[in-house]
Amino acid sequence: MTRPQGDGLNDGERYAQGMTARREVLSDAHVDRAIANTTDLTADFQDFITRVAWGDIWSRPGLDRRSRSVAVLTSLIAHGHHEELAMHLRAAIRNGLTVAEIKEVILQSAVYSGVPAANSAFRIAGEVFGES
Repeated sequence: MTRPQGDGLNDGERYAQGMTARREVLSDAHVDRAIANTTDLTADFQDFITRVAWGDIWSRPGLDRRSRSVAVLTSLIAHGHHEELAMHLRAAIRNGLTVAEIKEVILQSAVYSGVPAANSAFRIAGEVFGES
C-alpha cells in the first residue's frame, strides 16, 4: 500500500530533509551542539527526531513554518515543557513571528492552558528576548 501522496521518502532522504529543516528552524549552531553532544544513549533519539519530527512533520506542506511555530509554542506552554520553550521561542523568530505575535500566543495560552503556564512562558520569553 502506498502513502496518500505516493511512496514517500526512504529513511536516508527523510533524514536529509529533516536535517535541512532542523538547521533552518533551529540554526546550524544549535544543531551542531546537539550532534556534538550525542552519545550512544541518545543517538537513536537524535536520528528519530531528525527523521520524524523534522523530516516528516516540519517538512509537510500543509502549514507554513510560522503556523507550525505557533502550534509548537502553544503545545510547549500547555504541557509545561519549559526546557524546550526557549529554543522554540528563538525558532519562532527565525520562522518570521515577531515578539508582539509571540506575546499574543502566550496570552492566548493563558486562557486555555492556565495563567501559571503563561506566567512561566512570559518569564522564559523575557529571558530569551532580553527583557528580564
